[in-house]
Amino acid sequence: MIQRQTMLNVADNSGAKVVQCINILGGTKKHYARIGDIIVVAVKKARPRKDIKLHDVVKAVVVRQKQPYRRKDGTYIRFDDNACCILVQDKKLPKGNRILGPIPRELKEKGFEKIVTLAKDIV
Repeated sequence: MIQRQTMLNVADNSGAKVVQCINILGGTKKHYARIGDIIVVAVKKARPRKDIKLHDVVKAVVVRQKQPYRRKDGTYIRFDDNACCILVQDKKLPKGNRILGPIPRELKEKGFEKIVTLAKDIV
């Protein structure tokens, strides 16, 4: 469960390290984002000389969450951290060209095939 003001790690090499959720897309009454949801984030820490700079406002997709996520077969999956992947504006493509850490297979069902193909560890 990712809500506003939540700090997330970035799971790609786009240049951002830590981001803060400032809005959840998908309706006016949506208070929480889960795996596969698109959020609007502000960059709080960034690597120097990269595309994404400090204080940029970009869209991202949630790829990991600490809260246990229930799969359709009844099992639960959870991760050690909250993480997201920065997206190219108005598309479901990642800004970086490498995805770090484990990625759940539910992202492929939600239309983020490119993120799943770039990831080395699919859970």
